[in-house]
Amino acid sequence: MGKKAETIEVGSGDVFTDLGFKDAGERKLRVQLAMRINELLQERKLTQANSAALFGIPQPHISELKHYKLNHFSSERLMHFITLLDKDVEIIIRPKAKGHGSGMLSVLLAA
Repeated sequence: MGKKAETIEVGSGDVFTDLGFKDAGERKLRVQLAMRINELLQERKLTQANSAALFGIPQPHISELKHYKLNHFSSERLMHFITLLDKDVEIIIRPKAKGHGSGMLSVLLAA
């Protein structure tokens, strides 16, 4: 019996686009925001209960946020959480970089 040839498809670098989500950009943005929020919560050593009280949401939603289950969270809501953690959110609009099909969204955490 002969071996079956396997093909390897190179990804685009965006898992949500590769999986065919129509809202890939929004999903990627929410994950990036959640990553920053989780970093800030960890830096402040906040418990899930304390985080829930700060954000005004049920504790199980903090657990979902921690595990990147983001169905309860819009990008606006996540940005609001960042402001509750004493950080400013700044949105910059600039010409798109060459080589990107459509515009790019990214979240950076300034020192």
